[in-house]
Amino acid sequence: MSRLVDFLFSLSGFGVLTAIGAVWLARRPASAAARRFLLGVVSALVVLSTFAVPYAVGRLLVLGYHPFTAADVPRARTAIVLLGAGGTTAVDWTGEHYSLLERVGAARVLEAVRVFRMTPGAVVISSGGVSNEEQDPDAVMQREALLQLGVPASSILLEDQSKNTHDEAVLIAPMLGQLGVSHVVLVTSDLHMRRSMAVFRAAGIDAVPAIARDPRAADRWYLKLLPSREGLDLSRAVVHELLGIPYYVVRGWARF
Repeated sequence: MSRLVDFLFSLSGFGVLTAIGAVWLARRPASAAARRFLLGVVSALVVLSTFAVPYAVGRLLVLGYHPFTAADVPRARTAIVLLGAGGTTAVDWTGEHYSLLERVGAARVLEAVRVFRMTPGAVVISSGGVSNEEQDPDAVMQREALLQLGVPASSILLEDQSKNTHDEAVLIAPMLGQLGVSHVVLVTSDLHMRRSMAVFRAAGIDAVPAIARDPRAADRWYLKLLPSREGLDLSRAVVHELLGIPYYVVRGWARF
């Protein structure tokens, strides 16, 4: 389901749909249905890629959350759980690869570092497995970024086997028990936080949320009123959560 959503809410997906409509219209020039289909595809692309549209819908998913402050800092030993967001990889002619975090993942790392600096004695659990064999696990990419931003290696643990948020919660739960921590701060994107909190709650983990600032929100305001790749990417993220929440509930993976 996730891969289908990623494809449909991409330029490639809309390109395929546009091509289908164009071929349909070429074969049946008088078809009103073909014209409506092609117009619908183009209209959907314009609306969904206009940043302000998915942003407005996404605000419903983040109601009740606020940036982590000093008042939210737990008063006991704490684990900061940093959830993975994927990355990008370059491969050379010999098969050697180099992986980097995408912007959303980088924003989560920045938030984890900010929380770490506010939370004395905390340990950071960098979480996230691999999406393909050529790419480093999210946990490894995040660890490298954490180290670059000043988090000591001794304060970082890895969970690099998970494939989704449910896996992350299930695999991290026993790690927390072994660490003996009494409080957890969960770091992820604002849109992803509601489902993540419910998933960790279902795994028996009550956490304090620390939402990362969406890096796309830094663009100039007037650009949010124009179609853009960032707008389409945000629409994909919103739809992913709107579908993911009921799916996780049906599977018994989330408790609200």
